[in-house]
Amino acid sequence: MADPLFGIHGKALELRSQRLAMLASNIANAATPNYKARDIDFRKALSDATSNSGMTAGQAADANIGYRVPLETSLDGNTVELSTEQNQFAENALQYKSTLSFLEGRINTIKQALRGE
Repeated sequence: MADPLFGIHGKALELRSQRLAMLASNIANAATPNYKARDIDFRKALSDATSNSGMTAGQAADANIGYRVPLETSLDGNTVELSTEQNQFAENALQYKSTLSFLEGRINTIKQALRGE
């Protein structure tokens, strides 16, 4: 169930952080033979994390990991396409920052209310 103070944004931030780490791992292993690029189905993971299933954000992320299917096959078996991974990383980083900014604004509003401003 969503947090009454922050809604789904706290779990979304945690999932985005985990996805950033996974995408960074894909980028770091772009030249590793037989490395399989992985990604988190963010929408499904967020749905699982915020449903009444009792899953934490980490459990929801783990349950929704999949392998990326490359557009072009590689001779060494590596499925990382650097441009795709970089685009996904940049998009997720922007969404992470947006979620973080929203939460910071929410926290500042609560601080002002507590101070009586």
